[in-house]
Amino acid sequence: MRFLCLLLLPLVAFAQDDDYCFSQDSSRPQTRQFSSKTAYQIVKGTDLERQYLVPGCEPKKMWIFHRHGTRLPKKSMINKADRLDELRDLIVKNYQVLKTKPDNDALCQTDLLAIKMWKWNSSITGDMEEYLTSQGYDDLRGTAKVYQRYYPSVLPKEYNDTYYQFRHTNTQRTTESFKAFAEGLFGTVNAAHPVDIPKQDLLLRPYDYCESFKNVNYKGEGSEYEKYQQSSVWKNNLVAISTRLGFQYTLDEEDIKLMYDMCRYEQAWQVDRNSVWCGAFLPEQVTVFEYSEDLRYYYGSGYGFTDNGRLNCRLVQDLLTHLSNKDSPHVVAHFGHSTGLLTLLTALGVNKDDVKLRADNYLELASRRWKTSLIDPFAGNFVAVKYNCPTVQESEREKAVFFLNQDAVKLDWCNVGLCKWSDVLEKYKTISEADCGDYYCRSGGAPSLGSGLSMLATSLVAFVVYLMH
Repeated sequence: MRFLCLLLLPLVAFAQDDDYCFSQDSSRPQTRQFSSKTAYQIVKGTDLERQYLVPGCEPKKMWIFHRHGTRLPKKSMINKADRLDELRDLIVKNYQVLKTKPDNDALCQTDLLAIKMWKWNSSITGDMEEYLTSQGYDDLRGTAKVYQRYYPSVLPKEYNDTYYQFRHTNTQRTTESFKAFAEGLFGTVNAAHPVDIPKQDLLLRPYDYCESFKNVNYKGEGSEYEKYQQSSVWKNNLVAISTRLGFQYTLDEEDIKLMYDMCRYEQAWQVDRNSVWCGAFLPEQVTVFEYSEDLRYYYGSGYGFTDNGRLNCRLVQDLLTHLSNKDSPHVVAHFGHSTGLLTLLTALGVNKDDVKLRADNYLELASRRWKTSLIDPFAGNFVAVKYNCPTVQESEREKAVFFLNQDAVKLDWCNVGLCKWSDVLEKYKTISEADCGDYYCRSGGAPSLGSGLSMLATSLVAFVVYLMH
């Protein structure tokens, strides 16, 4: 029967009415709006071939922060698979038994049939929560191959533990992401290995050791996120989705979020196929969800609170120190998480809007820069490339280009993406000279080795950078 339904899907398309049909939409714009659950292959940059070229300059060093690839959900969501089965059956019943199909914006027959056929993959169990998927592995292997194709002199195919330095957090998804990236660079059989993970990973997971950061109200009562979810825009969206699915009442918000999350995960797991549950939503309904996520991350890890830009002090210092140093390692690659990537971008001033995101300016900021779908997808990555330009005057020979998800970052103090290294050092001087033990978590929530030692270490870093320039 299931095979017969698959054969009938193309035939059903001929009988479609004017209702929106996700499975028949070749552009599927909403798949580029799934916030941190967006598939990398859908939003990655496509102009790297032109952007990496810097006339008269030679790339010398590279620094990378790479978010893990596509992963499985948390255990709490995996355990709700039975509820998705119930929702599936209720939707089908609405359309085929109760005849409560809406007059406008109804499910098309193809999408309804796809939902009717959907089954949870029972091989995914709670003990596999947040594991990297095969698509996630391909994501990382692929980005390594892409950057190596354009920077073969910086990313040689032979591994050398002096030339390369890798580091990841203590999770399965980042460990496997590192392995995938190494495979992309060196082949299936390679000797690449990461540095040891410290007991307190203040470089890649500083947020785990800062109570004041954890206690920030970015989505609780009174937050912009909470205000938005109390707005008419949000509530009307829930009503419209419920009506579209044939319900004569507004579905519980958690049920709608569950269907939406399954839509996002399944689309990211299998980029070249349609996620069945995405058919439950119109493109404009997904846009409403995206802004909610952007508010949450804007205040949780972005420009919503000033101190968010201080959190990744050590990571910015790591970038500046390694790229300033003439010696090895020539390539430094870190594999971390969404919070790490977003707070790094915030510290560097990337994709900052002139107007703050709020619950009441959703329509005004339709073209905002802070779109987590584009800056923080699965496998999102920030890459800094250091160039030497011998044909120009000595004070301007060192330059840098920053890439975010294979797209050159446009900073207003750089020349069309090409930055003087001296300007980079000046721009981030406050962070490079900071005592990170105090700078990023001033409430004292972070463990440190003592202010004296921390100040000494910071002074040494600043002195080394000064000598190099």
